[in-house]
Amino acid sequence: MTPAWLDRYRQRVDAALDRWLPQEDVAPGRLHEAMRYAVLAPGKRVRPALCYAAGDSLGIPLERLDGPACAVELIHAYSLIHDDLPAMDNDDLRRGRPTCHRQFDEATAILAGDALMALAFRILAHDPTMVEDPATRLQMIDLLASACGSRGMVGGQSLDLAAEGKTIDRSELEYIHIRKTGALIHVSVMLAACSSETASERQREHLEHMAKHIGLAFQIQDDVLDVCGNTQTLGKTRGRDRERSKATYPGLMGLEPARELALELHQQALSALAPFADHAEPLRLLCNYLMHREA
Repeated sequence: MTPAWLDRYRQRVDAALDRWLPQEDVAPGRLHEAMRYAVLAPGKRVRPALCYAAGDSLGIPLERLDGPACAVELIHAYSLIHDDLPAMDNDDLRRGRPTCHRQFDEATAILAGDALMALAFRILAHDPTMVEDPATRLQMIDLLASACGSRGMVGGQSLDLAAEGKTIDRSELEYIHIRKTGALIHVSVMLAACSSETASERQREHLEHMAKHIGLAFQIQDDVLDVCGNTQTLGKTRGRDRERSKATYPGLMGLEPARELALELHQQALSALAPFADHAEPLRLLCNYLMHREA
């Protein structure tokens, strides 16, 4: 069961996403149907939640963060569509439902992913509830573009594919994971920081430190769940990492050392939140939830 505080974030971003996504009766209808199918499928909404929780810690009204929260979730959804394609991970199940290319077709899935990425940047440019300063909006667009490009998420995915079936060391694996998963988690927090007109440089540095550590811990936990979870709970096929000979922390270090490393990173993330005192309680709860999840 989703905690009530997390469900509040999820319901908020789902409503905002529904407003931004084109309706299925608007041409091209099949493309818009695929976009809505991929984005509005039941999910944890971890990245929007991180954006909202970071905003809570800085005293930012949540309506000011709807745009950034939608943008990071749209980028995440597009990445899942493309990751699942036969040319990449070739998965049939995502969020407990057929993957986008199985429900529709490969061409429609590719185009849906492309359109979702474009919509993410349109939201950052035009959302009327966000911070008004044009320079700040440009900074946010730049941060998200960097996080999802060749030096971020897409680059991490490329390196992950190249590492399949190969032996790599821990520093190489960390380099992949920080980009493949960590970059988008990191930018989810930093977009909230950009939305604050009063956040100090020290507060931003602590949020950045927290985001980097929890981003890597999150991916390690994903690696662990691929070994120990079950397909029904995960909403995706368990054991795909081993089947594709992917580089993972359990494969490199062993299951228990990987768990210990994730917990160590989790503690470092929590330590970074100390200067925020009680204001960071939503972020602490979210960090704890991410480390004890089963999906």
